[in-house]
Amino acid sequence: MTYRPSHVRVLAAFLCLLISGVSPAIAAPTRRATHASIRRATSSRYGVPTFTDSEKGDVASYDDPVVRQAAIAALGRYNGSVVAIDPSSGRILTVVNQSLAFSAGFIPCSTIKPVIAVAALQEGVVTRDTMIRVAARKYLNLTEALAHSNNAFFEELGRRMGFDTVSHYGRLLGLGELAGYQIPEEHPGGFPSEPPTFGGVARMSSFGQGIQMTPLQLGALVSSFANGGTLYYLQYPRSAEEQANFTPRVKRQLNIESLLPEVRDGMLAAVLYGTARSSYISDDAQALGKTGTCSDSASRLGWFVSYADQAHPKIVLVVLVRGHSSLIKGAMAAGVAGRIYRRLNDENYFATHSAVTGSTVLTAGARQ
Repeated sequence: MTYRPSHVRVLAAFLCLLISGVSPAIAAPTRRATHASIRRATSSRYGVPTFTDSEKGDVASYDDPVVRQAAIAALGRYNGSVVAIDPSSGRILTVVNQSLAFSAGFIPCSTIKPVIAVAALQEGVVTRDTMIRVAARKYLNLTEALAHSNNAFFEELGRRMGFDTVSHYGRLLGLGELAGYQIPEEHPGGFPSEPPTFGGVARMSSFGQGIQMTPLQLGALVSSFANGGTLYYLQYPRSAEEQANFTPRVKRQLNIESLLPEVRDGMLAAVLYGTARSSYISDDAQALGKTGTCSDSASRLGWFVSYADQAHPKIVLVVLVRGHSSLIKGAMAAGVAGRIYRRLNDENYFATHSAVTGSTVLTAGARQ
């Protein structure tokens, strides 16, 4: 007798009921009910919903209202978070879905690749023109590897550098430590003390295997790429007094400015023709960014981190979306960021915006 997959699933459910001591006749009165229970069981790995009210429970009285509304509208019904940061000061402009943003962290997926690029450039493992074999008769340079998020390229960089070097730069850029200053809800994420069992340093360098990264950590490190190497403590003023007394706080200065043009070229290429095309703003204004797509034990993950205005960076956006749908991926997160950028661009936000919230004047995007 030939068993179909559906027969095997029904038999497995039947055996589970026998082992548990529950009568199949009572627990599963119909075959349809049994199939329904199996479908629920097989979907439990992706139990995180794709759609939700992402702003529910947020306390956002002192967020920049224009940036926040643009982020809420762009995210729509999707289960996700948006963190917006002024990269010239480390000031957080808004956090949509604060519960998710202040969580213990998630695997960074391919958003780890700019970190690996900086490390490899600093260590002399790669230059702008270095060609690395990624498949039979196929070689890529750093710009193309970032643009298309090529895993083989970054796995090779990780192998060449080794775990200790990759760890050094990951921690230097703020992974495994709090990114914020006096943000009580924040978690430090996690960084491995030894190579991950699955895939080792290679997988760590292409997908961030073994790393738990928060949206705040990702926003802080990309802010340092935008501003030329200053890693600020992120600050989230949530009172009139905190806003009035806001002063940037430098965590450390990174000696990476000479390396950044190569990384920026790859992040720009990702937006122009690579994995982040949906974040495109306009012919006159363009963002730089990096997508990330993978899964953890609970859901699919889609990351996108970017900043806008190359000459005078004014905003960093971190978008994280979660859920069980195949729609959840980095390209979708990039689309959320693109909608935010286009709305702010259409409103001429950075050039003209000044909003009053209570007695506090917020000048968004101002270089402090």
